[in-house]
Amino acid sequence: MIKKTAIVSKKVICNNTVLEITNQRAIFWESQKSVILSDLHIGKSAHFQKSGIPVPSLVLQNDLDRLEQLIHHFSAEKLIIVGDLFHAEYNKDLDTFKSWLTNFNDLKLLLIKGNHDKLKHSMYNDFNIEVHQPSLTIKSLQFVHDIKNSKTEHFTISGHTHPGVVLKGKGRQRIKLPCYQVTQNQLILPAFSLFTGLNMKDAPKDCKNYAFTNDAIFEI
Repeated sequence: MIKKTAIVSKKVICNNTVLEITNQRAIFWESQKSVILSDLHIGKSAHFQKSGIPVPSLVLQNDLDRLEQLIHHFSAEKLIIVGDLFHAEYNKDLDTFKSWLTNFNDLKLLLIKGNHDKLKHSMYNDFNIEVHQPSLTIKSLQFVHDIKNSKTEHFTISGHTHPGVVLKGKGRQRIKLPCYQVTQNQLILPAFSLFTGLNMKDAPKDCKNYAFTNDAIFEI
């Protein structure tokens, strides 16, 4: 049984395009009926386990449960994955993902390959994933895993950096939160997987940070 989490969303305008950012580390693009996410890193937990590092087996399942909720909540017809869908070589986590996909026979998957997406091309076909490299342009938006590798006049949506912010309270109180980073020309997605760190550096100049918690989204 899937443990449900609250989905909170906030609409932002990017290059005259309305996007709905959520507190579940993904965006909904209503006009394209698409959920957009990055850095799911399927296979990471099994890769660590294989190396003898004790990582809970439910890491991937929890991520997939959240994604399933998003798909149903928005009645999405497409997933646009902005890189690092996979993490390493083929392992048991990919079998879990393949089984999970059988719940969504009509869901279209589009992957812009990231630096970790190194499976054989035949495997992407086996998962029925439409692969693009190094970028994909839809309407007024261009999707690329790492913005540093792209020069474009389009508004760019990327991932890769796992952005986060630090909030400081009274005394020495500090809390780290994932966030979306938005400028006039780009939006950087938070890592979708909960099994990732947060990068507090390398924020684009003049960006707005949309941080989020389990029940709120707020601009910093």
